[in-house]
Amino acid sequence: MKRIRYYFLFLSFVLNAQSYPPPSSLITLPTAGTLQRGSFALEMRIQKFGGLTSSISVGLTDRFQLGISYGSANLIGDDSLIWYPKPETNLKYLLIDESETSPGISLGIDTQGLGKFNSGDSLMRYDTKALGLFAVASKNWVTPLGNLGWHFGSNYNFVETNDNDKDVNFFMGFDIEFNPELSIMLEYNAALNENNMTSKNIAISRGGYLNAGIRWTFVERLHIEIDFNNLMFDKKKVDYFNREIKITYIEYF
Repeated sequence: MKRIRYYFLFLSFVLNAQSYPPPSSLITLPTAGTLQRGSFALEMRIQKFGGLTSSISVGLTDRFQLGISYGSANLIGDDSLIWYPKPETNLKYLLIDESETSPGISLGIDTQGLGKFNSGDSLMRYDTKALGLFAVASKNWVTPLGNLGWHFGSNYNFVETNDNDKDVNFFMGFDIEFNPELSIMLEYNAALNENNMTSKNIAISRGGYLNAGIRWTFVERLHIEIDFNNLMFDKKKVDYFNREIKITYIEYF
């Protein structure tokens, strides 16, 4: 009987509900977590072809955050700049708090796609479409190593619809900490809104986007991330998966 009790005590310790703020994003996808009130996050994403996307997000309350992003392809290098047509918006609201038995749920809007913006044809979209309107559920546990998070969501892109592919999309991912400085992430974006005849001409994935990343907390509040994106790439359109760097700095005011 004592062994059974000790077993359940150990299990409760290994998989206990998260008691500190979970991450608010994975590699390219959101989690249900939001920035704390009075905090802001500065992010730079260094992409292929010298592309750079910068964003700032602010936690207005413990439930609501909003931000703006802008960037350009060929920003680093000697080719002509290809600026995004306009600043993009992201916002997220924590609708239901996470508990020991149920996940937290957030609703949001994110109009920032990835890669360059293709304005030379009728599609008028980023290489990888933005999420648009999304809902995401997250459940976090504390393990002997650190936080373990599972995330699942759905989205509808109401902005990049010139390809007439207006399907509802799904995504999922997880993150796990190995110590307070190091964590790994894996995510999958089904890209169901990129699979009709017209969007196939530009889509670089083969059956959705599978991304992996390593996040290193270099110093407190400064995260440096190495991402390996589009691991299921279309060999007819790209030679290899994307290697990207993301830098995030979180501060309080």
